Amino acid sequence: MTEKFGAKSTADEVLSGVDLKGKRFLITGTSSGIGLETTRSLAAHGASVVGAVRDLAKAKPAMASVRISASQGGGSLELIELDLASLQSVCACADKLLADGLPFDSIIANAGVMATPFGQTVDGFEVQFGTNYLGHFALINRIEPLLADSGRLVVLSSQAHRVADIDLDDPNFERQAYDPWVAYGRSKTAGSLFAAEFDRRHRARGIRAASVMPGNCLTDLPRHLSQEDLQGLFAIVGKARAEAGLPPAELKEIPQAAATSVWAAAVANKDEIGGHYLEDCAVASVNDTPNPFADGVRSYALDANKAEQLWVKSTQLISAAS
Repeated sequence: MTEKFGAKSTADEVLSGVDLKGKRFLITGTSSGIGLETTRSLAAHGASVVGAVRDLAKAKPAMASVRISASQGGGSLELIELDLASLQSVCACADKLLADGLPFDSIIANAGVMATPFGQTVDGFEVQFGTNYLGHFALINRIEPLLADSGRLVVLSSQAHRVADIDLDDPNFERQAYDPWVAYGRSKTAGSLFAAEFDRRHRARGIRAASVMPGNCLTDLPRHLSQEDLQGLFAIVGKARAEAGLPPAELKEIPQAAATSVWAAAVANKDEIGGHYLEDCAVASVNDTPNPFADGVRSYALDANKAEQLWVKSTQLISAAS
């Protein structure tokens, strides 16, 4: 990690001069937002990318620009169907990848939903927990043999992990009132814990895993929020940061928000980032102030005991649903 990148770095700047020919990546949620730019930048620098999308027909036209960048940069793109809210779909996707038998140098668990109304996946899990976390947990553990020795796993978390720790006793809001932001925060804390435990379990064969806070930017992720709700959220964030003596939060452009993902997946020293939570192309410091809009990572999102307990619980939930 000789070159220093930061909050304003773009994915292309991070990959400047990096030749990814011969490298293969799996990225979930590639058809829009941060996932689309992550895919484009990697393919433009020679990588072979498998993009997992929920709707192949809808994704193909959206990915046209990526194919152009890939052809110009010597990379390639193929799409595979994946609905993270369905364990049947997750297993079908995983089994297809396993049948192909081609290894991945990095997997980027990018796909997600945010602040959805209460709902359940087809398997009975709360939608955000099931989609953002549990679907990825099931997919990645099933295809783990395809992750090359010295490979990397990157799991997108969020500053919103600061809103809520996981609830191992009631992960699906069966015995408590549903709050969309608490549910989102829990799902992103779960993603960080997943990366930490995956790193612990697989580092013996050179694999390292990290979670990533991409940065706040305007994509279609907040589609469940009205414009009024969104403006209200920005006001709350600004007030909370000002009261804590922090600088105003700055929205990133999408190429900036994709930077930390590609940095973690292809550029950073994997042994320096393994087991950590990353933001702005750097390892984030632990910050346990209760302010949900502060920078850094809450210690509960990296807690080794909690990570192992969540892993065991997740395995049980998936087994019971199968």
